[in-house]
Amino acid sequence: MHPDFPYQLYLVIAEESCVHYPLLQVAKMAIEGGVDIIQLREKNLSTSVFIKKAEALKQLTDQYKIPLIINDNLEVAKAVDAFGIHVGNNDIPPTQIKQQWDKHKAIGYSIEYLEQLKNEQTEVANHLGISPVYSTATKTDTVTEWGIEGIKKIRTLTTKPLIAIGRMDAGNAGEIIKAGADCIAVVSAICASKYPEKTAKNIKTQIYKHRNENI
Repeated sequence: MHPDFPYQLYLVIAEESCVHYPLLQVAKMAIEGGVDIIQLREKNLSTSVFIKKAEALKQLTDQYKIPLIINDNLEVAKAVDAFGIHVGNNDIPPTQIKQQWDKHKAIGYSIEYLEQLKNEQTEVANHLGISPVYSTATKTDTVTEWGIEGIKKIRTLTTKPLIAIGRMDAGNAGEIIKAGADCIAVVSAICASKYPEKTAKNIKTQIYKHRNENI
């Protein structure tokens, strides 16, 4: 576990990813199963609708004392006083976010190619998303599929917290942690599960098990 980012199971949620239950219900079950940070990712909503959805989710996350990250929309993140924001290469850059928002807010930044580890955006970001470890249908604009070796390589190049995303589940979470990731980010494995709480619990168990082996 990284001292600057003590979260181990990170849920990335969107309405379209939730197959069996509404978004808030999936989020609640996932938290009860062990998810300890949530990112709301809605790419196709107007800002006003996104804010309403974020406000409803923030009420839930506040109740459970879970941090809420907003994907790629600084206006929404500010409106709901989110814990932080997560951005990629084609979004508002971390350097700009730092100038426009409370400097204590968390900024996540997706690493899609190695050269990014040398840029000022990575320097300004608080934590880094390794995106994706394995290609996935939920992210179609993939630059690099990192795999286990990619995580190991990135781990040698930075001390920042690393969040692995891209087809993460209970079957591969352990080896991803062993490779050097600090946190596992999950979309479909939990959002599309008939049993989100049980699925989250299974993934968290694998994280704990393999983290203890690393110590």
